[in-house]
Amino acid sequence: MNEVCIEEDKTILEAMKQLDTSGKKVLFVQKEGKLLASLTDGDVRRWILKNGGLQFTVKHAANYEPKYLYEGQADLAGQMIKKYGIDAVPIVDENRFIRQIVYANKTIPEQSRFEGEIPVVMMAGGLGSRLSPYTNILPKPLIPIGDYPIAEHIIRRFCAYGCREFYMIVNYKRNMIKAYFDELEKDYRLEFIAEEKALGTGGGISLLKGKIKSTFILTNCDILIDDDLTKAYRQHRESGNLITMVCSLKNFTIPYGVVNVGQDGAIESMREKPDMSFFTNTGCYFVEPEVVEGLAYNEPADFPSIIETYIGGGKKAGIYPIGEDAWLDMGQPEEMEKMKARLGCG
Repeated sequence: MNEVCIEEDKTILEAMKQLDTSGKKVLFVQKEGKLLASLTDGDVRRWILKNGGLQFTVKHAANYEPKYLYEGQADLAGQMIKKYGIDAVPIVDENRFIRQIVYANKTIPEQSRFEGEIPVVMMAGGLGSRLSPYTNILPKPLIPIGDYPIAEHIIRRFCAYGCREFYMIVNYKRNMIKAYFDELEKDYRLEFIAEEKALGTGGGISLLKGKIKSTFILTNCDILIDDDLTKAYRQHRESGNLITMVCSLKNFTIPYGVVNVGQDGAIESMREKPDMSFFTNTGCYFVEPEVVEGLAYNEPADFPSIIETYIGGGKKAGIYPIGEDAWLDMGQPEEMEKMKARLGCG
């Protein structure tokens, strides 16, 4: 039970790490063992999107009117979970000490689906040089993760959301990629968009002019997002963003002592192997079709540079934050092995 309980003086960053570790979507905030509040992954996300800092304490984001039941009322927990759409109900004693937690029955979780059909564009034209020597033989989209190549894993996941329209921008070893997917029996539409020259992570989508008429998903061909992307889509629409970047929290320990130097070489402070936490681009975006129409046709461009251009022009671009463990990236051999282990393919 301790894995889902957190003290009021802990930071938002510590709460995010604990949510990732526990695999639950809610923490219960305590003070000296007594229930004070609840803190869901949604509460944390809303705090971050309001530009709240990760070093603030959880009390800034928590809900101080949590749902709970007293001992002897545990049989009412299912009704409360259903009525309020929550994931868990704590059972407390007369002093509000948590004695038990009843969770929603999610043995067969219901798959979320997008409202309407959303096209998916996969950037699959690169050389994949970081995965050499694998990519000397196979193009990155066809590198197997268990029984399927990574590109098929990505498509299957988006099909589960209800997506049926896919575009794959290809270049390097593109005939191998086409041959593989041409042999599959598919219940989705897949169109290959061939680059005749390297167009970067953004230039390739200029080849889709006239094809994309609605909000679409743009994704790298080497990542999986283990989070509910229907929530990201909803936020994208409600915020009025032109582009929403899915960003993952990253925690990194610098393996050296860091020295801050002042005037005349004086040491101002020292930190031994400090921790850094920041949000990083996962390579998955929700994008409005005007972005495609605004690009120079068949000209190289990096997608982050495209975002910066729009921001400089006063357009809205934002992030959708996810936890560190919700981003699976096989861009490098060691990360590929981690992905296989996470998916049970190791």
